[in-house]
Amino acid sequence: MFEAVEPLLREHADLEKQLADPSLHSDASRARAVGRRYAELGQVVDAHEQWKRAVDDVEAARQLAAEDPSFAAELPELEAAAAEAAKRLRLLLVPRDPDDARDVIMEIKAGEGGEESALFAGDLLRMYLRYAEQHGWRTEILDSTESDLGGYKDVSVALKRRGGGDSPGGVWSRLKFEGGVHRVQRVPVTESQGRIHTSAAGVLVMPEPDDPAEVDLDPNDLRIDVYRSSGPGGQSVNTTDSAVRITHLPTGIVVSCQNEKSQLQNKEQALRILRARLMAAAAEAAAAEAADARRSQVRTVDRSERIRTYNFPENRISDHRTGYKAYNLDQVLDGALDPVIQSCVDADQAERLAASGQASVGGETP
Repeated sequence: MFEAVEPLLREHADLEKQLADPSLHSDASRARAVGRRYAELGQVVDAHEQWKRAVDDVEAARQLAAEDPSFAAELPELEAAAAEAAKRLRLLLVPRDPDDARDVIMEIKAGEGGEESALFAGDLLRMYLRYAEQHGWRTEILDSTESDLGGYKDVSVALKRRGGGDSPGGVWSRLKFEGGVHRVQRVPVTESQGRIHTSAAGVLVMPEPDDPAEVDLDPNDLRIDVYRSSGPGGQSVNTTDSAVRITHLPTGIVVSCQNEKSQLQNKEQALRILRARLMAAAAEAAAAEAADARRSQVRTVDRSERIRTYNFPENRISDHRTGYKAYNLDQVLDGALDPVIQSCVDADQAERLAASGQASVGGETP
């Protein structure tokens, strides 16, 4: 069984030879891709070896039990271990998201609710920054527009693994489930009568290209405008035209950046965001056009879909896609987001298993 493993084992061995070839490392982008694939397949190789050992242990115990019944007592535990090893291997054989190892660019925008929505957008930003800190990721605010009360009308942030690396578990593998409408229910600071209001903020999560060359940007397709940046309330914070707005003419995508004092720096930040948006748009278009494309019920970058509610009076967090509910909202907003995200990961894996016809988790035999 597990015939699908054999070509992967051969590919892993071939990649190992490529990594040992010094000429590969003259092309940093190619070496990064090979290293990442090697690390991903390494998990399959390890899981396959563990499964084979577990199956061999079960077979040996059965043979011993046939000669001496006292060995039969070990069989249930060994069979359970073999079934668990088979389940892990089966999950690893399900087709993976090719972007899982990538870093991300996240955009958070205030929605309905005015100033309260902007304050909630600030709460979401803090939550993701704390979550990144717990995972050892680096964060960089690319652009932001603050509101009068200290929230954010919109903010763009890059989240990256420290030192890069070839691990298949990148930032995208966790945060890709965060795109959508996040709804908050609480008493706003602007509410004088203590009434609970509902407002929302939109989150867009995009994988960031490892190399700018991954996204072909024709300068003739770009309209670049410069203007004077401003702070909350329109107060001028710059006396030069350092803010940059880039319009991608073929798609109509517009990106603006004004955080940096240098026009060149703002242009580079805007181009980073534009490349990520174009990569995300291309991926969505490809999935929509493919007849056999799998569109997950829990992964979305569509800000029109309400995915989660943050209820402050009840200290409750609810994910509407997976049915997850907990009463530790204060901890979640302080970065304890893993259980919520894991509910999305588990639902996504279950759907992938069902789609691949591998939903059963019984033991396998060689």
